[in-house]
Amino acid sequence: MAASADFIGRPVAVVEQRRAVAAPALIHDDYVAFCEGVRGLCEIDLLQYKRGQMERRVRSFAQRRGHEELAPYLELLAGDPGARDEFLDRVTINVSNLWRNPEQWERLQTEIVPALAAGGTLRAWSAGCSYGAEAYTLAAICRLAAPTAVTSILGTDIDRRAIERARAGDFSADDVRDAPSAALARFFQAAGERWQPTAELRALVSFELGDLLRLRPPAGAYDLVLCRNTVIYFNEEVRDALHERLAAALRPGGALVVGATERVTAPETIGLQAVAPFTYIKA
Repeated sequence: MAASADFIGRPVAVVEQRRAVAAPALIHDDYVAFCEGVRGLCEIDLLQYKRGQMERRVRSFAQRRGHEELAPYLELLAGDPGARDEFLDRVTINVSNLWRNPEQWERLQTEIVPALAAGGTLRAWSAGCSYGAEAYTLAAICRLAAPTAVTSILGTDIDRRAIERARAGDFSADDVRDAPSAALARFFQAAGERWQPTAELRALVSFELGDLLRLRPPAGAYDLVLCRNTVIYFNEEVRDALHERLAAALRPGGALVVGATERVTAPETIGLQAVAPFTYIKA
């Protein structure tokens, strides 16, 4: 999708401004110093995630690697690319599967996708796509609900290894546990104990590396944005700023779908209207 290249890695002014305001309130302890070091190494800002959850994950992983203190662990990450990749795999969240939360996919197939694709095209973004299960599920849904529509789906994620796996299209038996049997048989091929999407699905989907906390998608670029089971890890300020950018990425009448445990705070203030559980339409 041509428009997608425009928003890889761009800083978001509103997030930077809010960070600048919030920064003086930080207690500059060893965890904050570690996060600042990681930001310099990897351009990933762990301070924008909920501290309690992320700090427990970071300290636990450092201890398992033999470091009771974070400073020497940061030195290891700076000097060892393999250790750095291992750390990024630990702190990025890659929990997904095909047709995860089936009730959401039922609504997408019967109501949302047919309406959005009525004009003959459908441009969709799987924001925080992990290893591609959501994007490929959406591709299958689009083929079922709008078979003649010209469909393009972009998946982005911060985890390089997850993006590589998404491009490979490799899923385990556990990954397909929620997939309807008829759809699985039509759109995926068994390869031993693994499952791979057909060429029909692959033609609809592309994947790019990108940090949701830094991306700025073009205004009105998408008919549909899925950002599910991702913002629960962010603090409220970052979550709200992200939802604002996702709303801006929708064309009028486009839809934002969030996770089953998530919600958009005050959707009307960013031009959205709640129309169903976890589903918002751009005014």
